[in-house]
Amino acid sequence: MSLLVVLLSVGAAACLGFGFVLQQDAARRAPMSDFLSPRLLLDLMKVRSWLAGIAFMVCGMVLGALALGQGELSVVEPLLATNLLFALGLSRALTGQPLGRQGWGGLALLSCGVAAFLLAGQPTGGQAETDPLRHWLIIGVVVGLALVLAASARHARPAVAPSLLALAAGLLYGLQDALTRESGQLLTDGGWPALVGSWQPYTVLVIGVTGLVLVQSAFEMAPLRMSLPALTAAQPLAGIACGIGFLGDQVRTDPAALAGQAAGLAAIVAGIVLLGLHPALPGGKGGGAHPARDLLPTEGGGI
Repeated sequence: MSLLVVLLSVGAAACLGFGFVLQQDAARRAPMSDFLSPRLLLDLMKVRSWLAGIAFMVCGMVLGALALGQGELSVVEPLLATNLLFALGLSRALTGQPLGRQGWGGLALLSCGVAAFLLAGQPTGGQAETDPLRHWLIIGVVVGLALVLAASARHARPAVAPSLLALAAGLLYGLQDALTRESGQLLTDGGWPALVGSWQPYTVLVIGVTGLVLVQSAFEMAPLRMSLPALTAAQPLAGIACGIGFLGDQVRTDPAALAGQAAGLAAIVAGIVLLGLHPALPGGKGGGAHPARDLLPTEGGGI
């Protein structure tokens, strides 16, 4: 595991975390008639804070793609999960809310979980899976689960729907990371003709837009603490599954290593939940003033 991969991954996590906070602040004021509709993105484009959040997100995706080009998905994904630390850091700066035992405990669990998974698994690269059936089976399972979760959110209670949408988006983003790595490998091996002539980059674009609609709809419905933990937890789990499933990533499989990896993933999820429920994260619709509203004023009449 190179220092460059770590720096790129953590830099991507920082951009993603900052971007999520700014996006949710704008999306929470969008009309509910835009729920799960591409119109939501068109309306949000009028809000400067949302555009700033998207700019951070794009920077994060670029840094993440560079990290995936240098390292294994099973290494990059746990590091990307630290985006919640940066989201909480920005929210804390805006709200003045101290971390307290909950914040420090979540930070310790998330950080130690990432370290435990990487040290126990020692992920390495390998030969990508060439069996198309296995490749499409894993993709189909991930996409199918995401579709089921998104469809369920339409009929779920308001307290549950944002988490379902965030889980669906997280699964898609994990798959997007895997296909981004495949696209980078195609570019390296065959140049631009190979990349343009393959289906992976176009699928990455479709998944990105779909995930964006799901995330913004989740942000629109409820406080960030009800969606970001699910999003942050689902993405690395889906990404690691794809990395091992069809990208050839290898981890240690002796009993002690598997126990360490399981403990690390459990600590990551527990830390994400603790941090996601922290009161420093912004509220939802009607949740009162939020300092980020004044950070970047709206344009074009707002939403």
